[in-house]
Amino acid sequence: SYAQHMALGSFYDDIVDNADSIAEAYQGRNGLIGKIPMLSEDSTGDIADILEKHLGMLEKIRYTAVDKSDTAIQNLIDTAVETYLSTLYKLRNLK
Repeated sequence: SYAQHMALGSFYDDIVDNADSIAEAYQGRNGLIGKIPMLSEDSTGDIADILEKHLGMLEKIRYTAVDKSDTAIQNLIDTAVETYLSTLYKLRNLK
């Protein structure tokens, strides 16, 4: 649908910006990040279900990847979580 198309377009733009902000802040605090393995996505089906799975993984590893006390970077991760949640709302409720 058009609403899904618009929601995903915004998501892709925003999540890349979120990732850049997190990476830059992390490197500012900890030095350059080494090689990052590319993750593959084997999921098929409803995009909202796939994004919900990604969100769950993000929320599960956030405190392993970045210390809980590093609130500046945790706030950037919160922004990425908000991007997921907002997109999930749009995908499920705006038709």
